[in-house]
Amino acid sequence: MRIAQISPLFEAVPPKLYGGTERVVYALTEELVAMGHDVTLFASGDSVTSATLAPMRDKALRLDPSVVDWIAIYMRMMELIRRRAHEFDVLHFHTDYFPLSLFSRQDTPFLTTLHGRLDIAEFKEVYETFPDAPFVSISDAQRRPIPGINWVRTVLHGMPSQLLMPQPVGQHYVAFLGRISPEKGVDKAIRIAGAAGLRLKIAAKVDNADRKYYENEIRPLIEASPWVEFIGEINDSQKPEFLSGAHALLFPIDWPEPFGLVMIEAMACGTPVVAFNRGSVPEVIDHGTSGFIVPDEASAVAALKRVPELDRATVRRTFDRRFTARRMAEDYVDLYEELCQPAMPLLRAVGD
Repeated sequence: MRIAQISPLFEAVPPKLYGGTERVVYALTEELVAMGHDVTLFASGDSVTSATLAPMRDKALRLDPSVVDWIAIYMRMMELIRRRAHEFDVLHFHTDYFPLSLFSRQDTPFLTTLHGRLDIAEFKEVYETFPDAPFVSISDAQRRPIPGINWVRTVLHGMPSQLLMPQPVGQHYVAFLGRISPEKGVDKAIRIAGAAGLRLKIAAKVDNADRKYYENEIRPLIEASPWVEFIGEINDSQKPEFLSGAHALLFPIDWPEPFGLVMIEAMACGTPVVAFNRGSVPEVIDHGTSGFIVPDEASAVAALKRVPELDRATVRRTFDRRFTARRMAEDYVDLYEELCQPAMPLLRAVGD
């Protein structure tokens, strides 16, 4: 198939450090190419891919402080892709609501995977304005705020099977990986590790939007907690050792998580996950096999004491069975083929 993958422009594909959506787009694009499809990736020019790269600007928005209005860049991007839509069998967008108006008025089949939270009033209004546009959710839980739009499939994320592998290292701490913000629960992770008598290593990005929260709330907490080590953002080459060296990944979220890529990154390294029961967590973690799903901090402390009961090889096998990029790509190809089928004509009733 001739497939267009349209990535956000905030990070390169793959991202140099933090960047969940772009990381998934990279895994999907590379796997589709490996399966023999003709793939064009619309992304920032500093992206690296086995597909044909169609650069929409020189570098990722995050790396360009000169950008004042990123929406203007996205609007231009949509128009440039529309002009080339006839070159493809299917267009796959990862750019929220931006394609909906323009691409609902052209003939090439398209779909949009929604990667973020949907419990925002404006999102409900805009998505419900396009009742026929096909959407993919990344968990069933993600759909709850807007159940009535045209959800055509849930496709759980996947990762390249060999990207993150278990390392032969001892486990000496618990880990927090991702981004520091109120909803990610790093403050809870600090308290949980302290109550369990375990060291905590935090590998996390601090966005400008969350800088004040970090400086006012989290940094003083870290400085007052001698069991905590903050190491900042890490890249993919650093993750295997970081995650393999952890007894468990703490995921004490306080929001309706759409997926939570860090959970399967930990599983790829054989590391169990102790996660709060919010959003997608029950769809990702097999309780008692790849980790423990808990309701609160006290339960998380108790779960950490049970982590030695879990077999790290089984955690990795769970990843191999459920969360590889090949499985994700196969799910999407099935959907692409369905979208490309000609619409069946309505049968006339006997006697009409």
